[in-house]
Amino acid sequence: MANLPWHSEEDEGHGENCVAGHQRESRKYSAMRRDGSFRYVHSAPFGNYSFISVDATRSPGPKRPFNFFGILDEKQMKELLLLAKESSQSNHTIWFGHFTTSTILSPSPGIQSIMSSATAYLCGHLHMLGGLMPVLHTRHVQGTLELELGDWKDNRRYRIFAFDHDLFSFADLVFGRWPVVLITNPKPLLYSCGKHEPLERLLHSTHIRVLAFSLSSIASVTVRIDGAHLGQAVHLSGPIFVLKWNPRNYVNGTHNIEVVVQDSAGRSQSAHHVFSVQENIHLTFDPLASFILLTDHCILARVLFVLIVLIQLATLITFRLLVCPQLKGPWFFGEIIDGKLGCCFSFGIFVNGHFLQGGMTFVVGILQLVFFNIPLMAYLCWSLLQRCFGHNFRSHLRKGKYLKIIPVHLLMLLLYTWQVYSCYFLHMTYGTLALLVSPLRTWLTLLTPVLVRCVWTLKSAELGAFMVQLKSHLSS
Repeated sequence: MANLPWHSEEDEGHGENCVAGHQRESRKYSAMRRDGSFRYVHSAPFGNYSFISVDATRSPGPKRPFNFFGILDEKQMKELLLLAKESSQSNHTIWFGHFTTSTILSPSPGIQSIMSSATAYLCGHLHMLGGLMPVLHTRHVQGTLELELGDWKDNRRYRIFAFDHDLFSFADLVFGRWPVVLITNPKPLLYSCGKHEPLERLLHSTHIRVLAFSLSSIASVTVRIDGAHLGQAVHLSGPIFVLKWNPRNYVNGTHNIEVVVQDSAGRSQSAHHVFSVQENIHLTFDPLASFILLTDHCILARVLFVLIVLIQLATLITFRLLVCPQLKGPWFFGEIIDGKLGCCFSFGIFVNGHFLQGGMTFVVGILQLVFFNIPLMAYLCWSLLQRCFGHNFRSHLRKGKYLKIIPVHLLMLLLYTWQVYSCYFLHMTYGTLALLVSPLRTWLTLLTPVLVRCVWTLKSAELGAFMVQLKSHLSS
């Protein structure tokens, strides 16, 4: 393993136009030094262990935020399916990649189905959702674990894992905290799966086994089960410490094991988890984490986008304005990749002769509709309603209902400020051309004060027909 740089570009994963840079870093620092999806087999006297890399990066890779979703085409899916078949005789198969399966666009039967024979899929991308979800782990319907890892860039997270008699265990750790502790037997109940692991071996095991590492020598490894002191584990070889036990003493229900490791420098760390020697007992993962990792967010974004457009249309009809939102044109035209121009639409991006299927574009569209387009439409309709009641901008402020009126204007001003900032972000990310040729951002930002002024300065005679209908409706 090479010495990774303290600030690794690999952390940024889906940063600005960085796919090529990440590939260079991968070739420089990784053990395999290869691009794309591939398979590595680790051979041991007791069997083979396959590791399959999933490369779902877009080619070409657009700048953020439109690189949020990874994508696999038919050819890549066939390659991964072949790698999965070649690994069928391995003791275990571990898949790994940057994107979570929920943020990978893939043709039927889908990436989760192809990796169904794997013990676990190790990934990053979402990391800890900015600290909101410190643990993002779940299990696929087929039994494969999906284990998100916190980022190295800001939180210095890394992972170690081990197979102990073909039972999979892992620990997510913070760099610089010593000693490092991983309990390999008994393994955690939450991460047990009879489909992929010989769980019956747990009942017939003779020793509790712990991996313990530190910069200094390990001084003690203390083991407790259900709070009762079981003894001191002894050093076997390398980082392995063992303690005899009788698993048949724990055949009923679940139990908690805790291991405290202290090194010669006086540093101490502990690890604990729930285990069971019964194969018919299961624990469930955090429902929110499962939703985040198992939901197809691209499909969800598309559905929400369409629903919000329909809501906008319904709002227009409610205010009796026969205007439909036109979504045919591009959102902007600019430098999607450094030196390469392209067009961004709701359904995807055209750049350098390639079409990148929409994913994050729908999310951006949802944010635009929810935080500006629909509020602006509602604000204009509300302003027209005030005009129909016979008010102009000054007179409606003199009605004395400041607590109801002023917040409406302040909220719209706040949202307009957000729209102006989005134009600044567009300029900084995609260049001056994107700022100038952007109907969704710049043109709408410039048009908004014109529309607001027109509404409040519209002549009363031009509102006559609607005012008559409104009075008739109110009188009935």
